[in-house]
Amino acid sequence: MATIQKILANSLKKLQKVTNNGIVTVVEANQLSRIHLQRLVKNGFLKEVLKGWYILSDPSNNTSIVWFSSFWHFVAKYANSRFGKNWCLSAEQSLSFYGGNKDVPYQVIIRTLKSTNNTLELLHNTSILYFKAQIASPLFQETDFALRLYSLSEALIKCRPEFFKKDPITIRVCLSQIRDIENILKILVDKGHTMKAGRLAGAFRSIGYIDYADKIIKTMKSFGYNIKEENPFNDVYKLSYSRSESPYCSRLKLTWGTMRKDVIKLFPTKKQKSAKIETCLKEIEAKYGMDAYNSLSIEGYKVSDELIEKVKSGKWNPDGNILDAKLQDTMAARGYWQCFQSVKKSASKVLRGENSGYIANKDHQTWYKELFSPSVSAGLLKPSDLIGYRTHQVYIRSSMHTPLNLQAVRETIPVFFDLLKNEPSAEVRSVLGHFFFVYIHPYMDGNGRMARFLMNIMLISGGYSWVIIPVGRRNEYIQALEKASVECDIKGFTKFIVSLI
Repeated sequence: MATIQKILANSLKKLQKVTNNGIVTVVEANQLSRIHLQRLVKNGFLKEVLKGWYILSDPSNNTSIVWFSSFWHFVAKYANSRFGKNWCLSAEQSLSFYGGNKDVPYQVIIRTLKSTNNTLELLHNTSILYFKAQIASPLFQETDFALRLYSLSEALIKCRPEFFKKDPITIRVCLSQIRDIENILKILVDKGHTMKAGRLAGAFRSIGYIDYADKIIKTMKSFGYNIKEENPFNDVYKLSYSRSESPYCSRLKLTWGTMRKDVIKLFPTKKQKSAKIETCLKEIEAKYGMDAYNSLSIEGYKVSDELIEKVKSGKWNPDGNILDAKLQDTMAARGYWQCFQSVKKSASKVLRGENSGYIANKDHQTWYKELFSPSVSAGLLKPSDLIGYRTHQVYIRSSMHTPLNLQAVRETIPVFFDLLKNEPSAEVRSVLGHFFFVYIHPYMDGNGRMARFLMNIMLISGGYSWVIIPVGRRNEYIQALEKASVECDIKGFTKFIVSLI
């Protein structure tokens, strides 16, 4: 008689075949027998999303990360199965993709030629709304998830007027991606879209693309249309970068420019401290114990005062104590101590007047190396793992924000540090430096700790003391970052940091 383990192993082999060794994360009921499905769901290897629809799961990880990492794959596979080729995402959600925003929305809107209106409730308060309507022509299929989108030109024309005010960053990023205005003009003149033409002319003019705005007005009038130009945004924001820039870099610059106004408004004015450099460094050193405890605890490590003192005093010995070498908590504590010392050296340079953005750019790779070098010594990581930035896509536990893809990380990191170097306000550097570092998420692990070190370097550059984010306020901290990432609202995170000063 087969054992329970052998029976489960047989079901896992079937699942492995269906999912191409885990590459495909979405499974339809008709791909496996009922017995296999029930067994895999019961043991946590599959999670039911809808009747007849499942996603790969992890028995040891029951968080929302499983769903959010599979979300867009699920939407594409479900829509293709249900509607064939006769569907596409809404113009607004198409623009979000073109604009470099692939975060999970609360609701996906699908236009289809083949169905009546309906709403499907999904996991973690997400849903799909699909309704019968004309779809994009031609359709564009993006490569990451095989989603069917409007073309960029048609999406800018078809999107609702209120979207220009609701998400001006996405619209502006998309406008900057237009290489040839003729594709937009062809649709406008054939359909006689006078109001949309006026709106787009005003939108292009507001970001400094005067030639495009003039060409829309001139062309529409040459075909006998009476057109009235209007600025669809609430403000004028001229772009300060070339049109060849990636949407991720454009979004980063635009979001920085938008958020900095709120940071400046909410942050109290602070005079530079007159304390001597050595006094400031001693104050930083005195905060090591509390800083290490709270920062590591926020990340889920169990760190005691005894362990902190052990690594600080140099009594940590991975060669002499095999238990120490195997414990992740100990690796993290020792790495934090080494990183703290490296960051303190960077703080010394900043206190002596060097540009804090320049120092952070120059030194942050060294911080990261120190943070994880104990894991290399213990054989848990390879030395090459500490070189450069991450080489795989990552997802953040319980977050609807999707960190940037590998190429986008490498495109945006230089832009991020340029913004830090050129930003005149230390308050903006500290808040947005922290936020955008975790938004980009350049490393496989350690992004939160690195962001908090970065924040403190920027605070010190403005005469502020070293700030400790208490583990007791972890939920408030994470929620403020989530709101900034998903809703582009930095006010809550700014108020949170201000409350700690």
